[in-house]
Amino acid sequence: MKRREFCLTPLAAVIPPLPCAQAATSDFRAGFAEADITPEIGMEQPGGYGKAYHKSFHDPCKVRVAVFADAERETALVSLDALAAPRYLVLEARKRIHAACGIPEAGILIGATHSHSSGPIGMVRRGDYDHAPPLVRKLAYEHSTVDDPRYVSRVLDQMVDAVSRAHRGLAPVRAAAGFGYESQVAFNRRLRMKNGLTWSHPGQGNPDIVSYAGPVDPQVGVLGAWDESGRLLGCIVNYACHATTNPSGISANWIYYLEQVIRGVMGEPVVVLFFPGACGDVTQVDNLSPYARPSGEQWARLVGGRVGAEAVKVLISAFPGALTPVQYRQKTWHIPRRKPSAEKVAKAYEIVRRDPKQTDATEWTFAKETVLLDALLKASPEAEVEVQAIQLGPAIFLSNPAELFCQLGLEIKAGSRFPYTFPVELANGCVGYVPTEEAFGPNGGGYETRLTSYSNLDISAGRQLVAAALELAAQLAPGPVPEPPKAPPFKAPWSYGNVPPELS
Repeated sequence: MKRREFCLTPLAAVIPPLPCAQAATSDFRAGFAEADITPEIGMEQPGGYGKAYHKSFHDPCKVRVAVFADAERETALVSLDALAAPRYLVLEARKRIHAACGIPEAGILIGATHSHSSGPIGMVRRGDYDHAPPLVRKLAYEHSTVDDPRYVSRVLDQMVDAVSRAHRGLAPVRAAAGFGYESQVAFNRRLRMKNGLTWSHPGQGNPDIVSYAGPVDPQVGVLGAWDESGRLLGCIVNYACHATTNPSGISANWIYYLEQVIRGVMGEPVVVLFFPGACGDVTQVDNLSPYARPSGEQWARLVGGRVGAEAVKVLISAFPGALTPVQYRQKTWHIPRRKPSAEKVAKAYEIVRRDPKQTDATEWTFAKETVLLDALLKASPEAEVEVQAIQLGPAIFLSNPAELFCQLGLEIKAGSRFPYTFPVELANGCVGYVPTEEAFGPNGGGYETRLTSYSNLDISAGRQLVAAALELAAQLAPGPVPEPPKAPPFKAPWSYGNVPPELS
């Protein structure tokens, strides 16, 4: 092979599989698939509290699927390039997937990448406020981000099709899990101020900033699966950072560049699933940086490129084997919503009756949110939440439906006995921001604690989600970590090297 040909060839095609790797067995199988869910130009762009519309295209949005099976159970992990995976969407998809290929509904994880440059799923669902007065309906449907039933139907169809194809493609594999480390692209966006409170994004150069108010999680969790010839079929990446880099136009966000880096090294057909870790208070924005912020395109390349590079390092260092057993657990319950005071609701109605152009935009937006929450409480005073555990041998995915604060994700990792614990937020539903209880205390505050129709759970919700995740993890026993064979017993030193210095 010529030097230029080598440089242009994916690493997976020129590096043979590890000679000591465990053979794939029919007891552990996997299948991968993906499908296109790119929205149309002109569709709504979710991620804010008002209307925004897509005007250009950058890269495709996808459904990405991994199905795993051992001799007894099958499970499916589904990653959506979407702002959220609403509960109604998850329940319908599970039902249809089970009917199509028999995977138990309890063993299906559906998570959103939280791309803020994706299609119209999430925030307000059409019909949610049909019970409310005309003014509230107008605020919900004409002044808020609303899902598109036609697009939702397409996403459902593509999910079912992709899982079915991955299931039909189940074949013996070897798999491995591991961690990389990336600490340069994700930052806690909440900072402690001299006034004793905590603010979200207080602004670069603000002289009243004291310090970051919370941690980040630099671990890049990776799980990959190889076929019998040593070719990487697919991988799952877990990292705690918002997908808010927003390169221009419709996009999977920085996850696009994550995929590009992994495919560039490991081969174009590799299916790359991404599940966000606990990053409700973590983004790519460093409020303490003295430098001007990059463009959205530069930011997307930076975050996706560096996280992707760490994932590649884990994959090329892996020793794969059978990640068994395949197990799953789930727990579903209801958490009460916080209620705005009667005085706050009355004031909000007064504000939203004004022309939005004639009042402060932030004041009007959150008054609208108070009115919507008041109407939501009349129909749904509690939110259904699900915590799920998906086990693949020594690895476990512990999912929740929140934008969970990073500290809570770190507590899940610390309390789990699994060597590879991957917290997954915004999965199997969406209940908005769930901060720590400290964030609601006298030194708390910030955007994530605001009471809206999106974020409104009781302040104990974070503690409940962590406890449920660890409860499910404790019901399962980690499987063995694949290891290379031990070195043979010592016989003799290398005869070339067992000599004293030779000076002449």
